[in-house]
Amino acid sequence: MRSVHARTFSRLILGASTLALATVPFAAQAQETPTSSTMGQPGDSAIQNDGQAETDTTVTTQPVQAAGATQTADAAQDIVVTGIRASLRESMNIKREAQGIVDAISAEDIGKFPDTNLAESLQRITGVSIDRTNGEGSKVTVRGFGPAFNLVTLNGRQLAASDVSVVGGDQNSDFAVGADRSFNFANLASEGVQTLEVYKTARAAIPSGGIGATINIITRHPLDARESGLTGSVSAKALYDTSMDRRVDNRSKITPEASGFLSYKNPAETFGVALFGSYQKRNYTSAAATSNAWNIRTYSQFADPANGFVNGATVIENAPSDPDTLVGIPNDSRYHFAEGSRERINGQLLLQFRPMDTLTITADGLYAQNKQSEQRGDQSNWFNRPFSRVVFNDADPVATTEFLAETINGVKDEGFEQQYRAQKNKLWDVGLNVAWDFADNMSFALDGHIGKSTSDPNNPNGVSSTLVSMGAPVVASQSLDWSSGFPVQDITVNDAVKGNGNGVVDVADLGSQVARTVASSQEQRIKEIRGDFGWDLGDGAKFSAGAEYRTAKTTQARVQTQQTLGDWGILNVGDVQQYAGDLVTTYCLVCKYKHYTPGTGAGLQNAFRADATQLYNALSPVYAAAGNAVGITAQENNRLKEDVFAFYGQLEWNGSIAGHDANLVIGARYEDTHVTSTSLVAVPVGIIWQSDNDFAPNLTGAEVQPLTQKGSYTNLLPAMDFKVNLTNDLVGRVSWGETLARPNYGNLFVATTIGTPPRPTANGGVASASTGNAALQPLLSNNFDASVEWYFDRSSYISVGFFDKRVRNFVGTGQTTTNLFGLRDPSSAEPGTLSGDSYAALRNLGYDTTDVNLFTLAALYQQSGSLPAAIQEFQSHYSNGALDQAFVDSTLGAVDINAGPSDPLFDFSLSSPINNREAHLHGFEIAGQYFLGDTGFGVSGAYTIVRGDVGIDVGASPTVNQFALLGLSDTASGTLIFEKYGVSARVSYNWRDKYLTETNRGGNDRNPVFVAPFGTVDMSVTYDITPNVTISFQGVNMTNEDVRTYGRDKEQLWFAQELDARYYLGASFRF
Repeated sequence: MRSVHARTFSRLILGASTLALATVPFAAQAQETPTSSTMGQPGDSAIQNDGQAETDTTVTTQPVQAAGATQTADAAQDIVVTGIRASLRESMNIKREAQGIVDAISAEDIGKFPDTNLAESLQRITGVSIDRTNGEGSKVTVRGFGPAFNLVTLNGRQLAASDVSVVGGDQNSDFAVGADRSFNFANLASEGVQTLEVYKTARAAIPSGGIGATINIITRHPLDARESGLTGSVSAKALYDTSMDRRVDNRSKITPEASGFLSYKNPAETFGVALFGSYQKRNYTSAAATSNAWNIRTYSQFADPANGFVNGATVIENAPSDPDTLVGIPNDSRYHFAEGSRERINGQLLLQFRPMDTLTITADGLYAQNKQSEQRGDQSNWFNRPFSRVVFNDADPVATTEFLAETINGVKDEGFEQQYRAQKNKLWDVGLNVAWDFADNMSFALDGHIGKSTSDPNNPNGVSSTLVSMGAPVVASQSLDWSSGFPVQDITVNDAVKGNGNGVVDVADLGSQVARTVASSQEQRIKEIRGDFGWDLGDGAKFSAGAEYRTAKTTQARVQTQQTLGDWGILNVGDVQQYAGDLVTTYCLVCKYKHYTPGTGAGLQNAFRADATQLYNALSPVYAAAGNAVGITAQENNRLKEDVFAFYGQLEWNGSIAGHDANLVIGARYEDTHVTSTSLVAVPVGIIWQSDNDFAPNLTGAEVQPLTQKGSYTNLLPAMDFKVNLTNDLVGRVSWGETLARPNYGNLFVATTIGTPPRPTANGGVASASTGNAALQPLLSNNFDASVEWYFDRSSYISVGFFDKRVRNFVGTGQTTTNLFGLRDPSSAEPGTLSGDSYAALRNLGYDTTDVNLFTLAALYQQSGSLPAAIQEFQSHYSNGALDQAFVDSTLGAVDINAGPSDPLFDFSLSSPINNREAHLHGFEIAGQYFLGDTGFGVSGAYTIVRGDVGIDVGASPTVNQFALLGLSDTASGTLIFEKYGVSARVSYNWRDKYLTETNRGGNDRNPVFVAPFGTVDMSVTYDITPNVTISFQGVNMTNEDVRTYGRDKEQLWFAQELDARYYLGASFRF
């Protein structure tokens, strides 16, 4: 884990920033008289920096409008930023002159941070926090609203969005589905952006869709350049990811990054062209640990031998005194080691033509491609049960097992599954804008664009994930200790029963189990056209109106397959060496950890690594020839079309109230939305009972049926922004308005998807299913904002803001119990059925009706056709209160149980989305920046507090679905700055508190997923060798902060991933 020194260093930066900002008013008054300013015009006086006058810029931030409408409206929008201080002042001016609550980052500000993508740039804006994948920012949360509730636009146009998050994350990532509206900022390089604007309040002119915020990405426009002629820059960096020190594969430790920008404006300023391109590659490794599932039971259920966790010989320590206390028990513990890469290409082209001063034509295009891949290997122990020893912690309200041990009657397998994950994201957008000032006081802009975003499988065999399970049946006993906060495994090895008997876990002990593939994709196409009209009424009044039509078509598809190889019981030990021995590398996985301390016993020293696609290609044909065909276990194809027509009108007034300059904008937006959802539903043939607690749907040969459902809604969204200059340097704001966000696609897809029970229904397993609802209404938020901003120096300010959001129509879950597709249940234990007769026989014989016992006897009964014969064979392998494990393995490998006509219909717990939830969020934002005269030193910082009235109850019954607001967390950032003598340096700390990222995980257990607090220290130092040549050195996550997620208790670990520092060395040339 991170050292105390790392935490102290991180907090020192944040503390120094806070202390400096707390004392700046007094320091500023002592050294400089505040400059006078009027609204829209910051003070004029030049402030010296590095012996040169900083370029003064005046920015008037308009509502998000069609591309080019705000970019070319006024020559005063030239942005000339030559340093950190000027850049931060530019961002400050945007905030000051904006109507409503707007924060921004300018080009130089972005460039001075070692940001790999725009998400990491956005985290430096007050109220914005980010999600990370493999240590890099990916998606953003604003004021507690997650990625699906924020709208992302490019020059005012909605960007197409698609994302299947296969690479990174825990074991659920292999089965990821593209079913939400989140925009993945990891696809876009930060170097290609002029300005990032975050609109936090409602505006009639802003497209709907962002309850949290609308994030507008502004690209460079050549006719806005200060000088004519050819200008540009090229830069190159070398990235050293320190995690590559523990690589196994022969990947390069150092990878390249390069970018270039060219801009040309003719002397007559009638034509301009801008071109940008970038290439980035990163190689990395990752050591992690996961648990596949946490079983939540009452203690009385856990302690009942009939449920399979314990028997009469189990020693239980520190047991809860109340039998109704909830307890958490893991299914397994897994160590992982992964090596991966990320390769991104970005390009932009923008052409502008201005045949007359009043007419500007802009054509632009964007292209982005982001390829990610990851090869991961496991070393896992799953629990056979019953346990021999259990120790509970003292957590309340859910007691967690912090130590587990079991002795196997024979041997079981140590798991070494291999995964190959790969996905390729593409985004393109092309548009045309015409802005015409057709009268002295009237203007019109017409804008149209089309765009497409795809997230497709990019595995060598054409899928998103290939998983090949293999294991070594050598474990005689095992234990798991959670007391340190990280799982410490220990096993006793006996390879004389099924292995080669040399006392070492090696390739010869391996046997294949099952092979699975997942091909998951998402695609979105957007077409949009809009017109905006402006009329200057005189005397500080302006009227604006516009109309917009947008159509978006989204497609989601997923196909999952499974093929039995040597089966879960490993019937063919040695087949991996026989058919794929040359593909497997032996290495020490537990030796790869730097920050955590895993189990390091002798039985854990050897693990195995192989390219899962090559392993699949070697083993799959062998077993297909033996009659084990590849079966389809999931098949999804969902299509959604949304047509939105909108128009708006707003009135702006600029004047004076009691001698104070003031601005008022009032308006309303009307939207009419029509939704058409079509799903191709594969009707399952049956559900197969494959082993004690393993079930699989059978979709091979399934009939595909189309299902269509429609929905519609209309909304009127009023908005008001008021700003007043209380003094020359003090600005007050009040905003109110309504915004909406549309339901996630996964809720609108109308397909019915079945799940399987986590154990036989006779022992309490419940099969789940879900369906969508195209008639869902949008989420509606009533928003209030108020803030006070003090601009006490030309580059310095402090702001304090309050926000309140009251949201209705959150999507909750309705549940019914019903049969689907006529499917029957082979594990019900109903009298007169195969499982029922087997269950009754176990009870009559005095044996526990555990999952293993029930399946084994039922399988023997099906195999022999005679219950007495099955009982006799069962008893011959039963001793010391348990079946011989080798016999169990051979039985489950030989027999699958299909439901017969006498079995009852499956009762599915069917979940469907409904608008039935409300929530109230509120919070405070504090931000500021300050530069200490001409010393070159400066500081900036921000803190956001978010609170909501709907949280998760970790002690709630696992039988009840919970609704809670995801993503709510406090955030903070602090930056120390020095800029003088050609040196530009920053050290920054960004922190996000604990937050909830998922609810109702784990079928019948309905667990939450929390992300632990996370903070990173980054730094950047550049030196101007000449006015045109700069060298740079940058560091990211220099304190090696790790990612950790957990469930109802902090010891209920879902995912713990080590992250290491990254360093960049680069140079750039400007001309």
